[in-house]
Amino acid sequence: MTGRDLLIDRYLPHPHFSLVRNTIVDAPVKETYAAARALDFTDVRGGVVSVAGWLRMLPERRHNRRHGPPRHPTRLTADDLDAGSPWALLGDEPGREFALGVAGKFWRPVVQWRRVEAEDFAAFEEPGYGKIVMAVSTFAYGPHRTLLTVHTRVALTDPESWVKFRRYWRIAYPAIASVHTALVRTMAANARQRALTAYARTDQA
Repeated sequence: MTGRDLLIDRYLPHPHFSLVRNTIVDAPVKETYAAARALDFTDVRGGVVSVAGWLRMLPERRHNRRHGPPRHPTRLTADDLDAGSPWALLGDEPGREFALGVAGKFWRPVVQWRRVEAEDFAAFEEPGYGKIVMAVSTFAYGPHRTLLTVHTRVALTDPESWVKFRRYWRIAYPAIASVHTALVRTMAANARQRALTAYARTDQA
């Protein structure tokens, strides 16, 4: 018997770089997935860098040079990223997992972004770019708990880009790891709160 394919395997099966964080959440899959899917990234901070800043990265810096300080959004969910940024929502399997992806030249002082839609993402191989997929998955861990995973993969489209990104990765890895840890902790905390609210409603019914 084999397990089902994950979205991250569908869109970026052979990464050059990868980072995974997971935890066991004291909440059922339904609440855990809902908390992850609805997460407002502007509420999450990972010690040395905000998650919202990591996701948007440096397009705002370019805007700042031309037009002054950027307006900070009041919310930044996965749907907001898909609708208003280079990040695309590659797939969404409600109650199980969702994945966001983007292409770009991440190693540059000002990132050159490239939005690639889901139907083209796996096959995108234009030289000089990298591809990132960030996937969030939830699996039942017994009847009342969930295994929550945040998994990011990066692949480069040519050897020169691989060398450039490797230099960037060595410097940026601690901040990116901090972001992933903060994501998992915040999603888990929000899921527990959702579960407690659901139980309270059930007791009152």
